Amino acid sequence: MEASNKPEFLRKHFYLDCGFATRALHAGEHIGQPHFPAHTNAIFQTSTFTFETAKEGAELFSAQREGYVYTRLGNPTVLVLEAKLAALEGAKYKIEHPERTVSSIVFSSGMAAVSSTLLGFLKPGDTLIAGKVLYGCTEDFFLTVLPHFGISVVAVDTCNLDEVEQALDQNKNVRAVYFETPTNPLMGVTDIAAIAALARGKHPDCHVIIDNTFATPYLQRPLELGADVVIHSTTKYISGHGNVIGGAVVTSEQGLKEQLFHMMKDLGGCPSPFDTWLVNTGLKTLPMRMRQHCENAQRIAEYLEGHPKVSRVYYPGLKSSPYHQVAKKQMSGFGGVLSFELKDGYPAAEHVMNATRLFTLAVSLGCVDSLIEHPATMTHATVPEEMRKEIGITDSLVRISAGVEDGDDLLEDLRSALQNA
Repeated sequence: MEASNKPEFLRKHFYLDCGFATRALHAGEHIGQPHFPAHTNAIFQTSTFTFETAKEGAELFSAQREGYVYTRLGNPTVLVLEAKLAALEGAKYKIEHPERTVSSIVFSSGMAAVSSTLLGFLKPGDTLIAGKVLYGCTEDFFLTVLPHFGISVVAVDTCNLDEVEQALDQNKNVRAVYFETPTNPLMGVTDIAAIAALARGKHPDCHVIIDNTFATPYLQRPLELGADVVIHSTTKYISGHGNVIGGAVVTSEQGLKEQLFHMMKDLGGCPSPFDTWLVNTGLKTLPMRMRQHCENAQRIAEYLEGHPKVSRVYYPGLKSSPYHQVAKKQMSGFGGVLSFELKDGYPAAEHVMNATRLFTLAVSLGCVDSLIEHPATMTHATVPEEMRKEIGITDSLVRISAGVEDGDDLLEDLRSALQNA
């Protein structure tokens, strides 16, 4: 949304006065692309761009003229996706805060987005307060990479506001608070507005960074709740079809996009035009996919909660979940991911994963088809065992990403797999 602050430009290209599904289809379409009568955006699958004259090239490189010089530094296909993500995460925020700029930048992977964001504005001596339950590679990056740059990382349960407040009080130079909500894989939900208020009250220069991958902007928009930065692995629900790797950052912080651009340019985490085009194509169906993901996950969670071989189900859509009320407050749905523990431990978990017919045994999530996996030995295998036990990732835990299949078929598949577990 930073292309222009003119109301007419915003109305025409970002559809601020339209609903989510309309923005998912139309916002940002053809922005920055030369005019041609094609219905869908072009894929500018090129490494470099040509100049009519030497003077034009010099003006482009010195930013005296708008345009493209090299895909790592900008590409028309990439610009379309950035504009659409900014509109989906920031439309309501922009209406309520017209003086603010909502910017987005896309990356080659979710981890490129995470690492570039943290390295972009943290410096030696800064402290990062991070959620205890994070994606395994994010956890590894915080534990093994950031300390090399003199950045301290303090892990807290962000679902516990008292614990967060204590960490904010006890640590100096807190520059950022980073967490996922819902968490992976235990589906804990953090009160974003409460954390944002706490962080700024204790450390006015602190940035609140939310990994919104599980919820997507369809279910949850952290900027509206007081966050400064939103991160996505676009590999997951944003793309939705399991055929691309990507990441994105959306922020309301003035100047942060420029910092992130330099990190992407210098570290090389830029996305390919084709991958970006695939993400944009998948994003257009996000609303209807998320509705089906949520419906199927709710039905599966309710079925498993009543199953005699299941000891516990982790899903905020269940009234038994300790996070049900906060999820209702800040989300418009409960998401498509759930986890459950089997009473008979890992052997039963292994049997269920091997016995399902419709659930594909694979990591990742957010695909149109349903996936099933074992966090302790797969997605969180890099997390030290003692830390896994502390945060509740046991050997009997199985994670499901509910797809968009017929719900009855998914339930029958689970019933059959559990029968002999």
